[in-house]
Amino acid sequence: MRILVLGAGGIGGYFGGRLAEAGSDVTFLVREARRGQLARDGLVVESPHGNLRMPVKTVLAAEVKPGYDIVLFTCKAYDLDTAMDAIAPAMKGEAALIPLLNGLAHFERLDARFGRERVMGGTAHINAILKRDGTVVNADALHRILFGERDKVESPRAKAFAAELAKSKSDWKLSPDIEQDLWEKVVFLSALAATTCLFRGNVREIVAAAGGREAMERALDANREIAVREGHPPRETPFNSFRDRLTDPTGEWSASMMRDMEAGNRVEADHIVGWMLERARKHGVDDTILSMAYTHLKAYEARRAAGRLPKAS
Repeated sequence: MRILVLGAGGIGGYFGGRLAEAGSDVTFLVREARRGQLARDGLVVESPHGNLRMPVKTVLAAEVKPGYDIVLFTCKAYDLDTAMDAIAPAMKGEAALIPLLNGLAHFERLDARFGRERVMGGTAHINAILKRDGTVVNADALHRILFGERDKVESPRAKAFAAELAKSKSDWKLSPDIEQDLWEKVVFLSALAATTCLFRGNVREIVAAAGGREAMERALDANREIAVREGHPPRETPFNSFRDRLTDPTGEWSASMMRDMEAGNRVEADHIVGWMLERARKHGVDDTILSMAYTHLKAYEARRAAGRLPKAS
């Protein structure tokens, strides 16, 4: 099986690296600067599951050709159009696309561009970042990839990719209902993103503040109701774990979107928080936290676009 990984950042670099480490035929589609890093230093991963440093195959967008079986799609939502253009030559063959973007908003555009039958479902549960020196850092034990066919069929291509993952150190699951998994993740993630961005703190800091725990629970309960109205009620066990994680008085975690705001980077406001807000309003669900967070994010985007963010000291 030939695998093309779009990007060698936190998610693509980690999971693609684990596959390459296990002997899978992996090529990374990267930009010129990242190719230079990888040629000089190899792919470097630091993780509780074992560090790695190894040479890897790379291509630039102008060099992509058909012949891949799986395209692992790991861009940010705001780069979706350019990312689709970059992988388009690889999709001219028989390749299946496994997107690992957060949320669900991207599927409509991927389906329109490549055909619904070519687009599988997928999601990554991992805390991974790309340092400036090119090192991929997996900061904790979580390193799971879930994927599957959106029509719930266990296809030969899905089983073939599962066989590749089975050789690697990654935690993985071939999901019998990937859309349910994706809905459950967006219920949690959009609540985490909305609250940590709005209050500009991690879970511990928010829960310790007056009204913080109640705000967390209000955001999560509203998101659960949205999922119920959309036909994907969260299952009891994962939903209880979401509540525990969002109200943990020792929780040092925040959404990556909040960390992007703190760094002055672009954010996926429309793709995650805005998308859920639209559905809250469609169904008449409490949209207080989502609405305030979305306004906060859009104001941040306007300030960033105008160059009015504070300079780092």
